[in-house]
Amino acid sequence: MIQNNGKKPGKLFRFNELWIYAIIIGLLGGLFLWDGGFGETKSLSWDEFQRIARNNAFTQITVDRGEKTAVGLLTSQAADSIFSKNSPLLGRNQQRTERTLTTEIPTVDRFSQFYEESGITAHVHYKESRSSLLSMLLSFAPFILVIAFWSYMMRRAGGAGGGGGMSGGGIFSIGKSKAQLYEKESTSVTFKDVAGLHEAKVEIEEIVHFLKNPAKYTQLGGKIPKGALLVGPPGTGKTLLAKAVAGEAHVPFFSLAGSDFVEMFVGVGASRVRDLFQKAKEKAPCIIFIDEIDAVGRARGKNNNLGGNDERENTLNQLLTEMDGFGTNSGIIVLAATNRADILDSALLRAGRFDRQIYVDIPDVNDRREIFLVHLRPLKIDDTVDIDLLARRTPGFSGADIANICNEAALIAARAEKEFVSREDFMNAIDRVVGGLEKKNKITTEEERRSIAIHEAGHATVSWFLKYANPLVKVTIVPRGKALGAAWYLPEERQITTTQALLDQMCATLAGRAAEEIFLGRISTGAANDLEHTTKIAYAMVAYYGMSENLPHINYYDMQGDGYGLTKPYSDKTAELIDREATDIVRREYERAKKLLGEHAEGLQQLAQLLLDREVIYTEDVEHIFGKRQWISRTDELMKANEASQSTATSSETPENTTTQEEVKTDEQPN
Repeated sequence: MIQNNGKKPGKLFRFNELWIYAIIIGLLGGLFLWDGGFGETKSLSWDEFQRIARNNAFTQITVDRGEKTAVGLLTSQAADSIFSKNSPLLGRNQQRTERTLTTEIPTVDRFSQFYEESGITAHVHYKESRSSLLSMLLSFAPFILVIAFWSYMMRRAGGAGGGGGMSGGGIFSIGKSKAQLYEKESTSVTFKDVAGLHEAKVEIEEIVHFLKNPAKYTQLGGKIPKGALLVGPPGTGKTLLAKAVAGEAHVPFFSLAGSDFVEMFVGVGASRVRDLFQKAKEKAPCIIFIDEIDAVGRARGKNNNLGGNDERENTLNQLLTEMDGFGTNSGIIVLAATNRADILDSALLRAGRFDRQIYVDIPDVNDRREIFLVHLRPLKIDDTVDIDLLARRTPGFSGADIANICNEAALIAARAEKEFVSREDFMNAIDRVVGGLEKKNKITTEEERRSIAIHEAGHATVSWFLKYANPLVKVTIVPRGKALGAAWYLPEERQITTTQALLDQMCATLAGRAAEEIFLGRISTGAANDLEHTTKIAYAMVAYYGMSENLPHINYYDMQGDGYGLTKPYSDKTAELIDREATDIVRREYERAKKLLGEHAEGLQQLAQLLLDREVIYTEDVEHIFGKRQWISRTDELMKANEASQSTATSSETPENTTTQEEVKTDEQPN
């Protein structure tokens, strides 16, 4: 059996450009060593050729009918008498293998008559000459090959930097812009495909309206905005908004990345910026979209290499000049997107270049519901799918994360050979994205399973009886990802967080370690992540939020970046006090968790046993043991408020309320 030793099957020989250089060097070396041919020849008159032929000095004569020439191959004896044995070439002596004599014959018939009358023994061969065109091509063939080779190398050198986009590539187009042009109605993405992002869509739609109907704004003296900067975390829909603008504006749309300006050659970035705006001026009104502008718009003067000239800074300077310089770019709107607005140059962010900074934030529960509706359109789902539950189960998820969950759910349903995507598939997709893949084959002992069950039951029990703890959704002791067990909650998306809310979160987090100590009489390393989380919260409460009794209303933030030159804004004595305060907070919440677990010890034992039997329990199981949770979650409040606002908006479309009008008129009456 033949083995490939781990190598991928494919071509036995892979072409490398270095072989071209090797072949050229070999050819040059061959030309250097070659003496001009494998033999030596002399031209004689027809009479001299006849005299030598009569002496039987030739072994073979070749007659060219077209050229009317005769070439005779000399015998070795005759060749030695006519030619010297050695011929100097480039300082060397070379032994000739063939010696020939050539002459011009009057006619082919005269040569035939001479051959018959002279009685020579040499063999005669007749041939037809090549065409003059072919001979010319063969003579110029080396020059053509050299020109073709250098053209190929120059095209390859220019293709890496100047090819793509609107330019055709090549060394002479390396300074051309690489922006892709989308003409009118060339993109199918519209604002209907952008769910959520209501505030951002309002500002973007205003730019689109200005391009469609500029007279509406200019008649009042307004000017077209120069640009808008989309700022937000990754995956929130910044690039999608730009695509929607391209689909809605019906004007030429130039799209490129910030890295397209960056090149190893000096002056290329600035040249591409000039070329981009030159093309945009020709097609104005139009939109230029620069994705990931932080690649070229980084603040100047930072991390400059030994004070040398920075090509990126030259590109940025040219971009600043084109956006708002002495030259006018009327009708050109620049859109840019970045998730690192803090590192951008201040000159780039000022009004007149980017007039608006549109923040695209992580969607809330209502926005996530709209995003799910968009991504569920192409999926075949059944009646069990609850969109409200999906929106609640995905706090902190971006639009890209939600799209990934929908796709993952479809893949899970396809692997199970289902005809529709069900609620269970979406739940499994969320669990897989958040916690990782289940490891059902991981070997654990009965003692380890009981320890994990007690730990997770402790979390579930304490969080059920704390007002500001996150509501429980699911608890499992099946290893998933790096965790031996996991509990899923519905995090409360609060705008502000009170002291009691932080303390409740710490207490619920420490409940796993407390349950191990109470019911098992020992502690384990399984609570390492819990301890890390609570420690960060405790130090943040003391040092940053001013929630300590001994250090109230003080925020010890890092002042190093403020220009004061302070590396530590507090003394060593204060540091000891911070450590003591944080330790006291963690200790108090740990004792509080132990007290709650002692009050509900029977229910925790039932919950742990249920986990051991079924491995997975849900909210309904916890309600069956402890009763219904007495506090409503903030997410439910937000969703009810949204439904109420929608119903109010629907009712506002009815005829005007006469009572309100009368009250207004009464208020306007003079006393």
